Amino acid sequence: MTDAARPPIADAVRQRLARRHRAEGRFQAFGIGAIALALLFLAVLLGSIVLQAGGAFTNYTLTLPVTLERESADPRGDMSEESLRRGSYNGLIQQSLQNEFPVASSRTELRELFGLYSGLNAASVMRRVVAEPALVGTTIEVTLPVNHEIDLYLKGVTVEEVFVDGSGTLRPSGVEGEVTLVAATPAFAGAIDRIRDQAIAERDATLDRAARLESQAQSAASRDAREAALAAAARARQAAERFETIIDPETPVELGPRTASLLVRINGGVVAVSSLDPDASTAQGRVLLTLENADPSDAWTEWVIETPSANRRITDQQAVYARALESRGMVERRFNTNLFFNADSREPELAGVLGAFIGSVLTMLVTMLLAVPIGVGTAIYLEEFAPKNRLTGFIEVNINNLAAVPSIVFGLLGLAVFINTFGLPRSAPLVGGMVLALMTLPTVIISARAALRAVPPSIREAALGVGASRTQAVFQHVLPLAMPGILTGSIIGLAQALGETAPLLMIGMVAFVADAPSLGLSGLTQPSTVMPVQVFLWSGASERAFEMRTAAAILVLLSLMILFNAAAIVLRRRFERRW
Repeated sequence: MTDAARPPIADAVRQRLARRHRAEGRFQAFGIGAIALALLFLAVLLGSIVLQAGGAFTNYTLTLPVTLERESADPRGDMSEESLRRGSYNGLIQQSLQNEFPVASSRTELRELFGLYSGLNAASVMRRVVAEPALVGTTIEVTLPVNHEIDLYLKGVTVEEVFVDGSGTLRPSGVEGEVTLVAATPAFAGAIDRIRDQAIAERDATLDRAARLESQAQSAASRDAREAALAAAARARQAAERFETIIDPETPVELGPRTASLLVRINGGVVAVSSLDPDASTAQGRVLLTLENADPSDAWTEWVIETPSANRRITDQQAVYARALESRGMVERRFNTNLFFNADSREPELAGVLGAFIGSVLTMLVTMLLAVPIGVGTAIYLEEFAPKNRLTGFIEVNINNLAAVPSIVFGLLGLAVFINTFGLPRSAPLVGGMVLALMTLPTVIISARAALRAVPPSIREAALGVGASRTQAVFQHVLPLAMPGILTGSIIGLAQALGETAPLLMIGMVAFVADAPSLGLSGLTQPSTVMPVQVFLWSGASERAFEMRTAAAILVLLSLMILFNAAAIVLRRRFERRW
């Protein structure tokens, strides 16, 4: 049949089929695009968390030979546990650290030196000596994490620095105190250029800020706001003027807290430069690390800390101490065991997730023991035994409504009933588990009823037909077949409870807890916190080192939730029946 003779109905059918196929193709493309977009967002989210958490899984540690002098470790002299616990172990660590830098004697120098680590590390030495008193009077190696600011510096997170090999011969005028560095050539020309370029950038940024403040002053709604903006603009212009002396090529370059720091490594020591002559051949400075000799040297290095000292939390002296200990092999980067085996701490380098992890385990144990049996039992009664009347209808409606109640309402209920009325302890996993059980119950009941309803009626009828009672039919035939859905719904409900924060905040589990609770029954009433609350606490901490640990704690929490969901999948496949 020719095209001219083809019936118009067939053409219309083919056109409709073509449109339908195109619509199906677009639908599939949209579906694939949505999945790809979701995977992209997930990859970006996880990637950003992993990148941010990477630094938390390692930390720099300081290893020192500490001599446990009897007078300090055993002040009473009787070697009793009480005497050993009163020992001055922090003083012993400080003495060992001071032995590495004998020149450090002033109060400022010692404060900067002892700031390389946290004094809380002395507790680990004390526990070691109490466990083995024979160590008193001997020299032991003590490994402790460095201060979190030093750790971030050594990781290159908070401070930008550059090391440049010097050119020409440089001659220091001494080995300690104030010294002059003299070169026959413009040896510091490169350093002066970098410092002046940075000063120009800082001046321009400051002038831009002053201009914006003056513009805000013109459009200010009140006189007070206008005067405040003008005063801030005047201060910004004064700050910009201070950079002009550094930029001027005819004047010496004076280094200060608002400029980059220039350190010179020479003859095994370090000199902090405070002033550079315009000809770039002479520098005035102060020795931060004693030079071995004052001989002229061709092997010297410019160490430029580009981040101004006013914008960082460590001093030039501390940077020199840290690098010197690193070069001696006493500071090394290792796996951060404190993150997994310590409880929370005010010091980021000592903070860990063990306390929150144990608290989460205990809390979820209470939640599981309460929510799952009660929820499944309620679902079985409502679905299989309860009469269909107004009372059961009212109960079903309220269960569905409770599933949509904000979680913080359950926290208020727990605060009012469990703590204020019954006097249960605050911040305890027992109370937290009871609150989360109330929140999880509707989810468990609804999912269990759906699983029971999915079992074909023929299973019940066959069991009843061969003489089984209603209870036998339900528990021996229906419940085993509904078990995969019940387990899946229960585990997903528990995983959701694991990530809840708001209800636990209301019952006091936001408190700082420095010791991990015990894993026994006594741990149920001990003060504790949980992983989501730990993330919340660390995210609000002022120390930058807690940012990495927050991301690391999020990864631990995500791992727990993935484990829960994987368990749901495995159990579902294990008990799944097909008919």
